Amino acid sequence: MLTDSTIETWLREDVGHHDVTNHLPGETAGRLVAKEAGVAAGIDAASAVFEYLDCPVESAVEDGTAIEPGDVLLSVSGPTRDVLRGERSAVNVAAHASGIATKTRQAVEQVQEVNGDVSIAGTRKTTPGLRGIEKRAVAAGGGDTHRLDLSQMAMVKDNHVAEMGLVGAVEHVREQASFATQIEAEVESPADVPRAAGAGADIVLLDNMSPQECERAVGLLAEDKHGDVLTEASGGITIETVPAYAAAGVDVISMGSLTHSADALDLSFRTDGD
Repeated sequence: MLTDSTIETWLREDVGHHDVTNHLPGETAGRLVAKEAGVAAGIDAASAVFEYLDCPVESAVEDGTAIEPGDVLLSVSGPTRDVLRGERSAVNVAAHASGIATKTRQAVEQVQEVNGDVSIAGTRKTTPGLRGIEKRAVAAGGGDTHRLDLSQMAMVKDNHVAEMGLVGAVEHVREQASFATQIEAEVESPADVPRAAGAGADIVLLDNMSPQECERAVGLLAEDKHGDVLTEASGGITIETVPAYAAAGVDVISMGSLTHSADALDLSFRTDGD
């Protein structure tokens, strides 16, 4: 949840100890405007910045809306110094979130053309302090948020396997977890997929495998009568390669690049004085 203390931190970081530019008199109105096409996200967070400064805000679009250059995302009014004080933080958070939503929508559309049953998901590769905003942006783009933190689903990763072995690690986590907790095991070769499923994994993560290896892994699960176990492809998957992974028959494709490498969408804030 976005708190007042977080917004105050953003504003203090931007204003610093001495701002000589924004001490302007009077009232003004401004608009957050798209300069390129994409998918809107982070509008609530941008609005919250201005609302914290007691500047009335009217949102023109909802998160997940496709936008074109010139579209107004929100409008704000209030004392000139407060509107300008909130401008940069509001633009930055909306541009960042909209970039994530836009990239997610691109991946989702690529997958839909190949296999409509495959989900695109984010990862925990998020910016510290901004995970909530970034995860909501993934959802706005049509993606799945995946686990929000370590308390949601138990994932057996490579370091756990190195310490206890694949089967031992899965069994250990199964013993510790609640009956309501799903367990996902990360494997690096198709041959390990049936072993992970047999040990009790509900989901098997196919880490850094090629589309061909993923297809083989899905086939091995079916042969081993573990058709109820989900498969997730992950590791260096790009917008360009995502269709091949969708065609491989996996259930989920997770992409860290949705949050850690998405370009900010080009947005601009314009006041009535522009």
